[in-house]
Amino acid sequence: MLVPMSEQELDAEDRKIVTLARSTRARNGVPEGAAVRDETGRTYVAGTVDLPSLQLSALRTAVATAVASGAESLEAAAVVTEATEPHPDDLAAVHDLGGAATPVLLAGPDGQLRTSVTAG
Repeated sequence: MLVPMSEQELDAEDRKIVTLARSTRARNGVPEGAAVRDETGRTYVAGTVDLPSLQLSALRTAVATAVASGAESLEAAAVVTEATEPHPDDLAAVHDLGGAATPVLLAGPDGQLRTSVTAG
C-alpha cells in the first residue's frame, strides 16, 4: 500500500537510512541506492548491481547483504531512485526477511521522501 509521507513524519533512524541510500547512489554512480535496518539497529547499504552475469536492484542487494551478515529480520528499508514506486520483487525480498508490515521508504535522487510502502 502506497502512503504519501513527508520528511517531518520520519524519525531520526528512518532519515538516516534515506541519507545512507542517497549517499551510496551518489558515491557509486548507480541508478539506485538502498539501505536497510535490521532488528538490532545495524544498517546495510548497497547500490544497483549490473554485471553481465548478475543484475540486482539496490534494495535486493541490501537485503542480501543483511542476510549474509546474519540479520534475522528488518525494521525498515529505504530506496533512492528515479522510479515512482518500488519493484514488486524488491518488496518481496523485504517481506521475506522483514515481514509484511516492514516499511519501504521511497525517495527521489534529491533525497526527498515520496512515499512509504509496506512490504506485504
